[in-house]
Amino acid sequence: MAAHRPVEWVQAVVSRFDEQLPIKTGQQNTHTKVSTEHNKECLINISKYKFSLVISGLTTILKNVNNMRIFGEAAEKNLYLSQLIILDTLEKCLAGQPKDTMRLDETMLVKQLLPEICHFLHTCREGNQHAAELRNSASGVLFSLSCNNFNAVFSRISTRLQELTVCSEDNVDVHDIELLQYINVDCAKLKRLLKETAFKFKALKKVAQLAVINSLEKAFWNWVENYPDEFTKLYQIPQTDLAECAEKLFDLVDGFAESTKRKAAVWPLQIILLILCPEIIQDISKEGFDENNINKKLFLDSLRKALAGHGGSRQLTESAAIACVKLCKASTYINWEDNSVIFLLVQSMVVDLKNLLFNPSKPFSRGSQPADVDLMIDCLVSCFRISPHNNQHFKICLAQNSPSTFHYVLVNSLHRIITNSALDWWPKIDAVYCHSVELRHMFGETLNKAMQGCGAHPAIRMAPSLTFKEKVTSLKFKEKPTDLETRSYKYLLLSMVKLIHADPKLLLCNPRKQGPETQSSTAELITGLVQLVPQSHMPEIAQEAMEALLVLHQLDSIDLWNPDAPVETFWEISSQMLFFICKKLTSHQMLSSTEILKWLREILICRNKFLLKNKQADRSSCHFLFLCGVGCDVPASGNSSQMSMDHDELLRTCAPGASLRKGKGNSSMDSTAGCSGTPPICRQAQTKLEVALYMFLWSPDTEAVLVAMSCFRHLCEEADIRCGVDEVSVHNFLPNYNTFMEFASVSNMMSTGRAALQKRVMALLRRIEHPTAGNTEAWEDTHAKWEQATKLILNYPKTKMEDGQAAESLHKTIVKRRMSHVSGGGSIDLSDTDSLQEWINMTGFLCALGGVCLQQRSSSGLATYSPPMGPVSERKGSMISVMSSEGNVDTPVSRFMDRLLSLMVCNHEKVGLQIRTNVKDLVGLELSPALYPMLFNKLKNTISKFFDSQGQVLLTDSNTQFVEQTIAIMKNLLDNHTEGSSEHLGQASIETMMLNLVRYVRVLGNMVHAIQIKTKLCQLVEVMMARRDDLSFCQEMKFRNKMVEYLTDWVMGTSNQAADDDVKCLTRDLDQASMEAVVSLLAGLPLQPEEGDGVELMEAKSQLFLKYFTLFMNLLNDCSEVEDENAQAGGRKRGMSRRLASLRHCTVLAMSNLLNANVDSGLMHSIGLGYHKDLQTRATFMEVLTKILQQGTEFDTLAETVLADRFERLVELVTMMGDQGELPIAMALANVVPCSQWDELARVLVTLFDSRHLLYQLLWNMFSKEVELADSMQTLFRGNSLASKIMTFCFKVYGATYLQKLLDPLLRIVITSSDWQHVSFEVDPTRLEPSESLDENQRNLLQMTEKFFHAIISSSSEFPSQLRSVCHCLYQATCHSLLNKATVKEKKENKKSVVSQRFPQNSIGAVGSAMFLRFINPAIVSPYEAGILDKKPPPRIERGLKLMSKILQSIANHVLFTKEEHMRPFNDFVKSNFDLARRFFLDIASDCPTSDAVNHSLSFISDGNVLALHRLLWNNQEKIGQYLSSNRSF
Repeated sequence: MAAHRPVEWVQAVVSRFDEQLPIKTGQQNTHTKVSTEHNKECLINISKYKFSLVISGLTTILKNVNNMRIFGEAAEKNLYLSQLIILDTLEKCLAGQPKDTMRLDETMLVKQLLPEICHFLHTCREGNQHAAELRNSASGVLFSLSCNNFNAVFSRISTRLQELTVCSEDNVDVHDIELLQYINVDCAKLKRLLKETAFKFKALKKVAQLAVINSLEKAFWNWVENYPDEFTKLYQIPQTDLAECAEKLFDLVDGFAESTKRKAAVWPLQIILLILCPEIIQDISKEGFDENNINKKLFLDSLRKALAGHGGSRQLTESAAIACVKLCKASTYINWEDNSVIFLLVQSMVVDLKNLLFNPSKPFSRGSQPADVDLMIDCLVSCFRISPHNNQHFKICLAQNSPSTFHYVLVNSLHRIITNSALDWWPKIDAVYCHSVELRHMFGETLNKAMQGCGAHPAIRMAPSLTFKEKVTSLKFKEKPTDLETRSYKYLLLSMVKLIHADPKLLLCNPRKQGPETQSSTAELITGLVQLVPQSHMPEIAQEAMEALLVLHQLDSIDLWNPDAPVETFWEISSQMLFFICKKLTSHQMLSSTEILKWLREILICRNKFLLKNKQADRSSCHFLFLCGVGCDVPASGNSSQMSMDHDELLRTCAPGASLRKGKGNSSMDSTAGCSGTPPICRQAQTKLEVALYMFLWSPDTEAVLVAMSCFRHLCEEADIRCGVDEVSVHNFLPNYNTFMEFASVSNMMSTGRAALQKRVMALLRRIEHPTAGNTEAWEDTHAKWEQATKLILNYPKTKMEDGQAAESLHKTIVKRRMSHVSGGGSIDLSDTDSLQEWINMTGFLCALGGVCLQQRSSSGLATYSPPMGPVSERKGSMISVMSSEGNVDTPVSRFMDRLLSLMVCNHEKVGLQIRTNVKDLVGLELSPALYPMLFNKLKNTISKFFDSQGQVLLTDSNTQFVEQTIAIMKNLLDNHTEGSSEHLGQASIETMMLNLVRYVRVLGNMVHAIQIKTKLCQLVEVMMARRDDLSFCQEMKFRNKMVEYLTDWVMGTSNQAADDDVKCLTRDLDQASMEAVVSLLAGLPLQPEEGDGVELMEAKSQLFLKYFTLFMNLLNDCSEVEDENAQAGGRKRGMSRRLASLRHCTVLAMSNLLNANVDSGLMHSIGLGYHKDLQTRATFMEVLTKILQQGTEFDTLAETVLADRFERLVELVTMMGDQGELPIAMALANVVPCSQWDELARVLVTLFDSRHLLYQLLWNMFSKEVELADSMQTLFRGNSLASKIMTFCFKVYGATYLQKLLDPLLRIVITSSDWQHVSFEVDPTRLEPSESLDENQRNLLQMTEKFFHAIISSSSEFPSQLRSVCHCLYQATCHSLLNKATVKEKKENKKSVVSQRFPQNSIGAVGSAMFLRFINPAIVSPYEAGILDKKPPPRIERGLKLMSKILQSIANHVLFTKEEHMRPFNDFVKSNFDLARRFFLDIASDCPTSDAVNHSLSFISDGNVLALHRLLWNNQEKIGQYLSSNRSF
């Protein structure tokens, strides 16, 4: 379209621009803002090629918008925004045109636009809150317009001047003359303006003359500032015609200035006109000057006299000051080498000028503060540019006792010096760097005053810098500043923050300061800025503070934070800032939280750039802080106060030496030692950042969610950079790295809507595997807010009425929601849909992430083995009992689930239905699979309360509603094959709950609603049987038999004589659903009567079979009869006929499944049907018989032993051993099962093989394979392999009692004995306290290590027999596998010598190394987590245990310390104990106890383990087949 019909296409774009203006669409959101900006850019680009069409369209739109009638504050704001958008677009379109390229038609269009622009300049006067912005925007359009259309504007001005020359009225309209102030003026245009005004000036009225005087002055500055080269050239090559016009106008104006008042009005213009005449200035500077210039000489003399205070009039003095400032400012645009006369003129006045303007005892004032300030800024900037090193006036302005106006002037002057440096000879700001200390102190004092005056939280207490503390004293505020003072402090603070933004070096500079002092001053500066970010009552300052902090995080700025230690200082200060901001974000104390989050994303990008730069530059200097927090996490106890900091702490932690003294030079292992106590600030910051990002995921603002998701990418990038420093795994920094990257990738995709985005977020949250301090704290904080919001929702509108907010406006509601979401405001308005949506999002968040928090709770201690007892029919659960499956422990997750279930029957009159629907959907579809067991148990416990002590149903509407919701949730949950659901579905049985559901629903009767509930329940049963392999059943056969008994009672057939066709349809639907459920239940189900044994049992089974078979036959007959009736009725009954056909098919399947599983007891009842007189019956029997033959019957299987026999065969298959001791199926599983399931596979294999007394063979195969694949002995059992996991599992299960008995007495002596109370074990000189002795600490550590070591090697008699078997197997497997690696020649010579020569100390060394690495040392380092102690040891003891574990591991590894200097003193001890350790290892590994001597505590095989084995075999059967076929040795 754009190529073939350009006019129509451009018009379409213009129309779209018009339709999406705020005045048409209403209040803007993120989407509409983006769309509007896109339309603007599109029109601007089009205007380069179709200028006329675009300008014409925009002019029309502007006219229409200006003519609109509006009502109300919101409409007025939308009108103002629309006008600004149009004007801005016009300005950019006009500015994009090449100069002097306008065609005639375009010029005509511009003439049509000009009146509309003048309308804004003329009518937008004071009183309108948006007047200034509209006038500025319109002036920008006029400026761009006049660049190519000066004649049109000039013509309008000239015409008006001509009209005013003949006008006799005193009050005349001078608006068109004021256009001179806004137009684009170059030298040629200025000549025309001067010539025109000089020609008509004398004939004008006084008002018009004053307007010309004022406007010409501003036109001059437009020229100088936009074309400085032309002005500079004027003093190189004087222009006579310009000077003549200026001189003529000077004389006219001089004649006009008859009175003092008029002189004061014209002096500023006269000095400018004189500046335009460089030759005249040159002339009057001589003693013998031209008499024609005497009036210019007198003017300058009057100016000097008035400036010195001898003019006789305050008015003239003020005008002289203005004129002299203009002179100084203009002189800065002239190169000193071009004309020195004007500088002599300036020097003759500048001293008096500065004395007048910068006198603290008598501040300059004309009654208009903004004008005074602008004048002083111009003066200060000009003086600096003229003489940058003469900065006495700077010191005056910096003085603490100077007026605040002086401070404001100084700061804004510095800002202008930085941002406006157009000419080469203007000095740079670095000349002022020497005043950085004073400027920082001014910033601190201003911040305190502004914060105190606003009633905000006091700013951080900032101590003066060391070199400045003697010069100034901290102010003590006894009274709150007045509103006027507070406003002035705010203006000054805003200017100072802008100054930092413009040039951070100005306040970062610390000449001749030491590193700690530099870091301290940087910390004060950044901490002060950070405090401004959350200040919602100062939004402009907050925004500018964010920009300043962003600039401070640029690479060149960070290097100035502390040049002596840039990386360490970066971690301290930047992490503190990150922590504070994220803490505010999570508490929802910021209005524009989405914008702050975007800013935070930019900060993260800058941080990563700095880290990357320093990683590449010098790894050694930043080793410690790069690895800060590696492999450790803040305990996720939910007590966020561990990491909370007040404002004083925020500054104190940033102070140098807070952690740097003990941080520098540490190894990675040492650097993590402190993690068990208070985590380092970088770790705290990362945790708090994770919390903030997690909590933004449930925001109702889609943009906020996407920004938070994108921030995860930068977290991952930081982890990538940090892990590369010492080749540490990235998962040590971010355990959930992979999921974070998925979040980041989703943030780049276009979302289909808010609901779809939240669904994707919840899916990713469910994939988070590892509990961390961040996700746990985020869950608990969200839970607290969710609880508060839930109370507010349930109490609405009661809460609102109590708070007196019944008539709260929509605007206040939205503002409150943005500030605190729904949780922080104390009330809630359900008319605001975002409030309820946020509650829904929070609910989904808690459901999806709850599993990780549950995992954190349950994994705090080592799992303990408790073998289940009782008969085979009652056994259930897994071998390792981590926590009670009943979930009775009162945790936040448990409380959340309780509250969630209570909301399933919420009857709130306004939102009850929405809450019930969303809870049902979220629990059924978005719940973390790890919470399934807890959900099942809570549902079971709740539904069990619907029955009295005698088992009678307590029928209430609420109970019925809960049952219906439960059915829907369970169906959604089982239907939805969520990732990981199979692993958790079987951890809690649902038999009792399902039976109670059926028992309750049975008594509901046959009303419409009851029939619908029964139908849904039948559908749930069918889905349950489809997921049978993933579920666990205590007594599956008994349960399924009972369900068949109940559900067959609901099959009505023709027994229901309802007259209503709709009820009949529902009844048939129930028949269909019941039979489909029964079909699934009967598949492979041997009938089990409740009573009877022996012969009576077979008779009871026969009778039960007959009951069901007869029911099914009757149902078939009913279907046939009804089908015949419907065939005759035709038409309406066809739908019913289709239902009956489906029902008949299900009935035949049910009969087939029934007979197939019960041939022994059912064939005698069914065989006679083959000879039935009714042909249809015989046909049905043949159909049933055919299906049975197709399925295949099991005549040799008895119902009581069917599952036990199958389980037995499954175990025999896996434990099958080859002729040479190989385990083909087990090894195939080990090679094909994904590593994420190795923990489960290790548990299952150890349990099953131990039950068959074949554990040694399993270990031999696994260990031999591991040794064969190992590159060297140093890597043996060090990686994440299945053999390592099997070894760890064996150590954990068999060795828990041994460790408790061995280590508990030793640890308690060290912790409680008075001899060890004040003993330190720190041997790293960089971490020693001043009062500690290195030699003494080394003796302490050696003494404790010797005590522990001798206790360990003396415990061989107590070493568990099972672990002896493990160690012996490891020893033998290592010898055997290493021998296989030797050459044939070596083997022939000497087997033993081959192994010992090629791998000294290898075989027994592998045993010792693995035992200490996987078994003993973890328990020593973390005795609380290992369950040996009931509370954590003190940090000094923990440090000692960690160092001791290093020594013990070195002994076991048979190696000495080389890398860690502070550990080398222990090499003698290590070396002296090599032989003792070797003898101990040989003692526990040399002989293997007989099978009978080993106590097989794991010989019981639980259903859970067999089911897990079945699932592993089933899911990997294809891979197992491929593996076996490729390994012919099997």
